[in-house]
Amino acid sequence: MTTFEKREQSEEARWSHDKDVQFRARSRRNKLFGLWAAELLGLSAAAAETYAKEVVIADFDRPGDGDVVDKVLRDLKAKGIDMSEHRLQRRMDELLAEARKQVMTDKKG
Repeated sequence: MTTFEKREQSEEARWSHDKDVQFRARSRRNKLFGLWAAELLGLSAAAAETYAKEVVIADFDRPGDGDVVDKVLRDLKAKGIDMSEHRLQRRMDELLAEARKQVMTDKKG
């Protein structure tokens, strides 16, 4: 194997690893977001876990965060909780940083 082929293989492995970490962090963020929203909705611990899974699954509806934001916003409004898309997106951004830390800690352990 040539040096170029080794470098190419290394870059492909790094890209694959980065995509895996990105996917895991996004899924973790969505779970944390679902748990946060469940608390606002006043759900029990068991119901909160179920709701968080629903939020994670909602992310597969369409590309981007819109599907997750739409689901949570719809659920909050149905319970009469005043919330804006902007506030939800900001909370998701905050939770992404936390999720990345958790995913990286999981990888080390």
